[in-house]
Amino acid sequence: MELPSRMRVLIVDDFQTAIFRSVEIPRPEPTADQVLVQIKASGVNPLDSKIRTGKAPHAKPILPAVLGIDLAGIIQAVGQDVTAFQVGDEVYGMTGGVGGLQGSLAEFAAVDADLLAKKPTNLDMREAAALPLVFLTAWEGLVDSAKLTLRDRANVCEGQKVLILGGSGGVGHVAIQIAKARGAKVFATASAAKHDMVQQLGAVPIDYRSTSIEEIVETFTDGQGFDIVYDSVGGSTLDDAFNAVRNYGHVVSNYGWGTHSLLPLSRKAATYSGVFVLLPLLTGKGRAHHGEILRQATQLAEANQLRPVVDPRRFTLDTALSAHEAVEQGTAVTKIVIDL
Repeated sequence: MELPSRMRVLIVDDFQTAIFRSVEIPRPEPTADQVLVQIKASGVNPLDSKIRTGKAPHAKPILPAVLGIDLAGIIQAVGQDVTAFQVGDEVYGMTGGVGGLQGSLAEFAAVDADLLAKKPTNLDMREAAALPLVFLTAWEGLVDSAKLTLRDRANVCEGQKVLILGGSGGVGHVAIQIAKARGAKVFATASAAKHDMVQQLGAVPIDYRSTSIEEIVETFTDGQGFDIVYDSVGGSTLDDAFNAVRNYGHVVSNYGWGTHSLLPLSRKAATYSGVFVLLPLLTGKGRAHHGEILRQATQLAEANQLRPVVDPRRFTLDTALSAHEAVEQGTAVTKIVIDL
């Protein structure tokens, strides 16, 4: 089947109005290291809406921009140097929407093949599109940060006690599943309404509204603290993480944007690492590792150890702004996906 020469995309022209403009532009052609993906689903992250409204300068958006960080779709053309994929492969990845790279709110995208992995066979396109950013963020914190710290402190493994702060969110609900799959005993804070979901994912749910961090440490670790604490909330919650970690333990955060006292951490000889999952997209370095991590996600999903929680509401390019607003208003059931 001959591919169309043009494609529909959504463009953001300025951060003030922060609306999407639907236009047709020429369909891209993949370079030697790229593949052309026909996009079937675009995952919506809080970062996507922050970029649209000008609240994420660290993502280095270049206007006018086609947003959308995560995608799932079908390869329609392969660059001459690409050997890992072929036409017809179903793939997913975190591929654009930042740093001037075309995002996934489009019918097609020419993307760096290193950023992709084959879609899990037991997940549909919507579920696959919900995974890349949150899985990469969770994995880099729970597994990869061990390579950057002493004593493999964050290389989550069997027998460890792991506390996920913000366990019902996008990153948090995937972090629970990664830690559980690697044999850890997992605890997660969430609102009471989300406790059933957190428990089904494999963690002991804790109501952060009615339980102090001191009570959590005393109740679940006999006052010793957790081996690993993953903060997916930021602000004062990161301070809670410093107080919840054990001696020689490790704290990870993907929201370490503020100023914090290191005294609680230092007195425990504990370590901290931040996760900034956009670096490979923004710098062009380390992209192949993102593909490697997503291949781990595929293995976990196909082993029935990983499944994203996707909001049942259906959104399209025509209603993409409503999808963003649902994320901004906090009405999303963990992850929202736009269908193409």
